[in-house]
Amino acid sequence: MGKSISILFIILRLFLGGFMIYGGVQKFQSPPITPIEVLEKANKFSSPENEPTLQKILYISGVKQTGYFWQVLGFCELLFGFLLIIQITGFVGSLFLLPMTLHIFLFHLFLEADEVGELIQTGGLFAINIALVLKEKEKWKHLLWIKPFQ
Repeated sequence: MGKSISILFIILRLFLGGFMIYGGVQKFQSPPITPIEVLEKANKFSSPENEPTLQKILYISGVKQTGYFWQVLGFCELLFGFLLIIQITGFVGSLFLLPMTLHIFLFHLFLEADEVGELIQTGGLFAINIALVLKEKEKWKHLLWIKPFQ
C-alpha cells in the first residue's frame, strides 16, 4: 500500500477516534434526567406536527433514564476511540466501533432525516469506519470463507 494511502488511513483513524472520544466525554457532561423532566419536555412537543421531535426526546431520554446505559455508551465510545487511536489496537477499535457508528447513522437516518448536515456527518463516520475495517480484511476474511471438511 502506498505511503500516501497509509497516511490517509492514519488520519481517518485519528479523526474517527477523536470524534468518538469527544462523544464519549459529552455523555458524562450532563446531569441525569428525571422522569418528571422527561414528561415536561415531552408535553411541550405532544402535538402531531412535532411527532419526530417527540420521538427523539423520548428515545434519548429513555436511554438516559436507565441510569446506566447512557454512561455505558459513553464509556464504550471512549474506550473504542482510544483503541482506534493507538496504532497496535486500531483494528480492534474500528471493529468494535462498527455497530456503534451504524447505530448513530441509523438514528439520524430514521429520527433526524430532515437534518441533512448531521446525516452526512454520521454517514461519513460510518463510511470511514467501514473503510478502516475493510482495509484490514486479511485479518478477518478467513472467518467468512470456510474451507469444506476433507
